[in-house]
Amino acid sequence: MNQTPYAAPDFSLLGLDGQHHSLTDFKGKWVILYFYPADDTPGCTAEACSLRDSRDTLAEMGAEIIGISRDDPNSHEKFKAKYSLNFLLLTDPEAIAINEYGAWGKKMFGREGILRKTFIINPAGEVVKVYGRVTPIGHGEQVVAELKTLQA
Repeated sequence: MNQTPYAAPDFSLLGLDGQHHSLTDFKGKWVILYFYPADDTPGCTAEACSLRDSRDTLAEMGAEIIGISRDDPNSHEKFKAKYSLNFLLLTDPEAIAINEYGAWGKKMFGREGILRKTFIINPAGEVVKVYGRVTPIGHGEQVVAELKTLQA
């Protein structure tokens, strides 16, 4: 893992709006970029709902939330609607950004897959905080507290 701060890798991934979104679209803003294994699974749902519940506070702090998984746009759309998610979900079927951010690796029982990781990226486009092993419940509050520290 790189030592923070370091330049955040850019990406261009498809969103639910049919448009490609890149990290450079958010230059000048704080970004909470999180990678998760799959839509509508218990841990991923708890994490997404925690971030959803913290979104207004994060927005007041000038931060955008972006979630990335390999799920297709149709799956993302159902997940977003079912849990009233109020942030951008992007699809990375080839795991390009997932690999760039080191969010692919060994999981339980020796299987490989997407690791639950969150990155806080500052307005200059630098990763300033990495959560390598995210606890889904309460993650939104954890990110809010860390962002307050980083902005102080």
